[in-house]
Amino acid sequence: MNELAIRTATLSDRGRLRAAVVELHEHERRLHNSRLPGEETADAYLDWMLAEAQQGGGAVLVAEIGGGFAGFAAGWIAQDNIIEETPDSNRYGYVSDVCVLPPSRGRRIASALLEALEERLRSGGVARIRLSALAANVAARKVYERSGFKPYEVVYEKVVGSSD
Repeated sequence: MNELAIRTATLSDRGRLRAAVVELHEHERRLHNSRLPGEETADAYLDWMLAEAQQGGGAVLVAEIGGGFAGFAAGWIAQDNIIEETPDSNRYGYVSDVCVLPPSRGRRIASALLEALEERLRSGGVARIRLSALAANVAARKVYERSGFKPYEVVYEKVVGSSD
């Protein structure tokens, strides 16, 4: 097996990151009908993600196997003002995205990306790191739990009308 390398994304990665965002959004779209097509969302989402990572003391990390793009993870430091929560809960690392392309799955690349991102965010002084996943995304939830994440809050949804 070729060696896994994780590095900070550069401008030259934009095309591969965009393709991965499309893949990620299409995967989530298959899991839940609230998601828009990846081709419609990828450019704006990628711009937002890169800006948040840069402004929030985080990073977009790229995973490569043998020099080929295998996936990415993005995260930054978030600051909330939730009155009933402790200061270390209001300032936390936030993982916005983890994506491993289908040909590279099953090699624990997502776990390696999470570990590298955790190290980066921890160096920013956070004591907690959070992420979220669609409830139907069982594979992602297993990776997150295997990486030490535990449920923090659960969001429930009830569709009460048609948006058509």
